Amino acid sequence: MVSHGMRGTVGSVSSMVPYVLLYLGSVFISAVAQVLLKKSAGKTYDSPIREYLNPYVVMGYTIFFASTVLTMLAYKEVPLSLGPVLEATSYVYVTVFGVTIFHERVSRRKVLALAVIIAGIVVYSLGVAA
Repeated sequence: MVSHGMRGTVGSVSSMVPYVLLYLGSVFISAVAQVLLKKSAGKTYDSPIREYLNPYVVMGYTIFFASTVLTMLAYKEVPLSLGPVLEATSYVYVTVFGVTIFHERVSRRKVLALAVIIAGIVVYSLGVAA
């Protein structure tokens, strides 16, 4: 029997791992969708229809939809209390994409904020493993 609580048997935690990875994959592709939408926003279009129905926007929203479906599937085993923790990894992905794709600068304040987010994820994860 699989426990949906955070402090279950070792078997329940190991059975949750594929769903956690699915959730993290969902968060990652959601960040990719954000990049596509940002790329689209940086261009000028000759009509409002082309602005909203261009390949970047269509693909971005298609990926967002896929991400939502994957997240719903992941919640079959991932406790609701863990979802926001996993979702917080999106800040890391978006920052990395911003630096590598858009050549954005990362301030010390943003680095500190990301460190706090990562520390929170680690602290939460250690509590789950205990």
